[in-house]
Amino acid sequence: MRLILPILHLLPALVLSPLLLGVINRVKAFFGGRKGPPLLQVYYDLFKLLRKGAVYSKTTSRVFRIGPVAGLSAVLLSLALVPFGGSGSVFSFTGDFIFMIYALGAMRFATVLAALDTGSAFEGMGADREVQFALLAELVMLTGLAVLAVGTGRFSLSGMVTAVWTGTAIPMHAAALLVAAAMLIVLLTENARIPVDDPNTHLELTMIHEVMVLDHCGVDLAFIEYGSALKLWLFSALLTGLALPVRTGRAGADMAFATIGVFLTAVLVGVIESTMARLRLRRVPQMLLVALALTLAAFLWVLR
Repeated sequence: MRLILPILHLLPALVLSPLLLGVINRVKAFFGGRKGPPLLQVYYDLFKLLRKGAVYSKTTSRVFRIGPVAGLSAVLLSLALVPFGGSGSVFSFTGDFIFMIYALGAMRFATVLAALDTGSAFEGMGADREVQFALLAELVMLTGLAVLAVGTGRFSLSGMVTAVWTGTAIPMHAAALLVAAAMLIVLLTENARIPVDDPNTHLELTMIHEVMVLDHCGVDLAFIEYGSALKLWLFSALLTGLALPVRTGRAGADMAFATIGVFLTAVLVGVIESTMARLRLRRVPQMLLVALALTLAAFLWVLR
């Protein structure tokens, strides 16, 4: 059973992650007074893309074709390191949170390389912005998880998320909430959501993520979109583990509560996108510096 539970916790992510995007779209439609697209619209779009063929520019190389597959593989590997619903992750080892950050960086690296391989200055502009903001986002994420590791004395994601709310030598509750607030900002940045980027526009010169995938189509675009949904689930699961520590001791109930927490995170993202305007590009680093300040405040709490 100890071997089966961590594997089972991947099933909600693999099956339900596209539904997160549907929930966000419906929340935004509610605030806008619209009916909005069906909750399952993302699934329809993915199936439609999987049935289509791919068209490749003559200027691209194998790097462009490998990018979507490599990115999806990297996010699946990262997802296997994140605990969910009170059960441990599929793979857990000392320092796995550092490996997870590197794996997410590999996903970004594959997408950026594929964008640069097209030779398009427009996609190169988006890749430049993606890497610029990721530099600070990864620092915030690494600092926040390192603070939890130091405070709990656990150096794996499964260990630190469990120990934060189940009694440690140092009360970590306030530190965990500060790190969770920072992780929310990282979630918005890493998943190209408002106020950092607008995932629904393809026309503005201020695009970041969407501009990098303009030349992808068919199965390749389906892999990218599905990988983005999995990445959103990953950050939502991590945020839920820190901010909503429901532990009943029963695997089924804990997984159900964790799933509810993930979808509540999607609702929160929809509310943020409905009530905030997109920031100017030069304001995004300032927002990430605020997140870094929250992690440093958590570190001071641990040292008190």
